[in-house]
Amino acid sequence: MHCHIIIAVILWSVGIESRKLRGISLSYKRFYRERKSFLCIDGSKMIPFEQVNDDYCDCADGSDEPGTSACPNGRFHCANLGFRPHYIPSSRVNDGICDCCDASDEYNSHTRCQNSCRNLGRRERAEVEGQMRTLDEGLRLKQQHIEEGVSLWREKQAQLRDLQRLSEDLQTKVEEHRRSRGEVERLAQQETRAPEAEDNGVRSQNRTAIGISHTLDGNNENSIAVDEVQAELALAQGEARGVSEDEAVALLGGNQQVDLSRFQQTLWSSLRAGDSVKIKGSRAAPGGRMDGDPDIKAAVSAAEKDRADLRKIEDAYENVNLEIRELTEKLSIDYGTEKEFLFLGSLCLQLKVHEYTYTLCPFNQVTQKSSAGTEVSLGKWGTWAGSPENQYCQMRYESGELCWQGPTRNTMVTLTCGTETALRSVREPSKCQYVMDLQTPAGCHPALRPRGVHSEL
Repeated sequence: MHCHIIIAVILWSVGIESRKLRGISLSYKRFYRERKSFLCIDGSKMIPFEQVNDDYCDCADGSDEPGTSACPNGRFHCANLGFRPHYIPSSRVNDGICDCCDASDEYNSHTRCQNSCRNLGRRERAEVEGQMRTLDEGLRLKQQHIEEGVSLWREKQAQLRDLQRLSEDLQTKVEEHRRSRGEVERLAQQETRAPEAEDNGVRSQNRTAIGISHTLDGNNENSIAVDEVQAELALAQGEARGVSEDEAVALLGGNQQVDLSRFQQTLWSSLRAGDSVKIKGSRAAPGGRMDGDPDIKAAVSAAEKDRADLRKIEDAYENVNLEIRELTEKLSIDYGTEKEFLFLGSLCLQLKVHEYTYTLCPFNQVTQKSSAGTEVSLGKWGTWAGSPENQYCQMRYESGELCWQGPTRNTMVTLTCGTETALRSVREPSKCQYVMDLQTPAGCHPALRPRGVHSEL
């Protein structure tokens, strides 16, 4: 009889102990170590320890009933060994629904719950391992993008420098050709001012001088050099030979090279006289009796060629400057601290959602095209819009087309970590305000490394 009483007391004590400690996490067990009295965790009240988990709420913060549903603001701790421990509202304790995977919340109900923590833990660990593999591969690919981005950035800078040098050279050539044309216009004005009796002769001579100067100017530099004189002229009389270097220098007034105005004052005089030198293959001096209309036609042809050359150089100059502006604009964009996002600038990504096809061209624009073929702008590249800790996690595209009875369309693109670069989703949470998910290795960083599943033991 005495032995039975002792056993009953022991069993009752064990029951009381388990009842009192149910629903408490390891970090809070220190508040429940005193077995004579219990101080509410908020310090508001002291109660006998027997009133802990007695299914009656004594503490305002609900801390005396961690294992029952007596307190409306209480919470029950699921240990969930093998999975992730967490809290549930105490109102869910013994409500006939299994909320804890270890079934600890339904200890006094008719519901039979299976302990699924091990399976859940195994499944989550597999997911975490998959995320780890994705992150590791993403970081590896991101490093490739960084190396390629840095190399491409340097190439673009070198290209910009080359374009700037070419622009300077073309500008010099444009100015030289314009000066040459100015000289032609000056001669034309001189023709206009010439006396009527000499009108035809002066005009013919000026046109001929211009034509001959272009004939001799083999490299189109708007000047005549010694080697060009030697290549195009021959002695007019005597032995049939070309002009020596010394003779060429003398014909150019002692200069190695002369422009159009100096040509008329030096070599042109000798060519007109026709008694010392002539153009190879010609029978008489230019401007003499035998040149007539052919020389005039040659002068006109040379002037037209000069105008065409000037137009070509001006067009090339404008095109180069346009390339410089476009390249400068591209180089002014923030492609990340390590140029990891530079490769995105050459891509346009599409995703079809119902009857719409969405196209994202990073650092350019976002568009929406309907099945009927109508395309609207959802915004142009604005800026990075992430948090101060990670500003490169979001991209803002602004000032798209105006909505009917609404605001202008805007798009926010969130970058997530992945092994491929692709659009994953498009939503319109509010009118004409779009949200996109862009998955890319460039969105991976070590801080995204997931934490492994662990249990409190």
